[in-house]
Amino acid sequence: MITVQNLSKRYGKVEAVRDVSFSVGTDQVLGFLGPNGAGKTTVMKILTGYHFPSGGKALVDGIPVDEDPVEVKRRIGYLPENVPLYGDLTVDEYLGFIADSRLIPLHERREKINACLESCGLTAYRSRKIETLSKGYRQRTGLAQAILHDPPILILDEPTTGLDPNQIIEIRSLIKELGKRKTVILSTHILQEVEAICSQVLILNEGRIAAQGRPEEIAGTMKGGDTWELILKAAGSAYGDSAYGDGAQAANAETLRVRISQLGSDIAVGAAENADGGTVHLNFFVPAGNDVADGEKIFDWAIAGGLKILGMTRKKLSLEDIFVKLTAEEKGISREAEK
Repeated sequence: MITVQNLSKRYGKVEAVRDVSFSVGTDQVLGFLGPNGAGKTTVMKILTGYHFPSGGKALVDGIPVDEDPVEVKRRIGYLPENVPLYGDLTVDEYLGFIADSRLIPLHERREKINACLESCGLTAYRSRKIETLSKGYRQRTGLAQAILHDPPILILDEPTTGLDPNQIIEIRSLIKELGKRKTVILSTHILQEVEAICSQVLILNEGRIAAQGRPEEIAGTMKGGDTWELILKAAGSAYGDSAYGDGAQAANAETLRVRISQLGSDIAVGAAENADGGTVHLNFFVPAGNDVADGEKIFDWAIAGGLKILGMTRKKLSLEDIFVKLTAEEKGISREAEK
């Protein structure tokens, strides 16, 4: 449905989007993830025909957005971050105005408006003025105008911004349902949003793609191959006598951290810290495919060293871990390139 090839966009000397390429098929929900200023909104405005690219191509159903933006807009429902609503109109009047703007035939309008009201949970609010609605129901109204002409593609920019937790859950559920029969591109900087809704993820940072694919695919191809986190809690003679004070315990915690790092070059050890009860918590990462073998290696090392294992767990790398790692790496790359 959507194909983007080597897309770039400049505003004067500022390059907001740099060589971005991706594609989205039918019945998929693609999450644009990235910090503020990453280029998410710029890409969306290009796809909706509001901005034209400085380089590369963006095609919707094979139609270049810069050659026939009107036809592209017929195929897209767009919900910008700031929803364009008229507070003095009722929900019904507003959707009627949108139907008129979309040139929906008169004999189809009532049926389409009723269907949108039903889909977005607005039937009971159709006679309410928009200015009297809560933020959540205004957002629903904005979503209703985006789907009124039944477009095959939805582009939603920060759809849950400013909503309370209950409203967020409701809007996410609605978007997920729409994604079963439409192509949806969802822009957000909220990590939980992507995990809750999206089947595919594209992480943008400083105008470039940092990673794309399913979250588990991104984790498996990350630089360094880190996909699992194991947490070791241990206590035993290696900690020394508590009579020596907290300084001695801290030194032993660091000693354990160093010893684990010497077990193999594939094991990257993070923080080591003391906790109540004479325990030390150790965090370390191992590459994909080595998690079981390296976990057993650390287990055997602890037993051989006379340590008591109080707990040992592994955790799949979260989207938050992936995001922090990738955006940090991209910043480092950018700074090196500028030197």
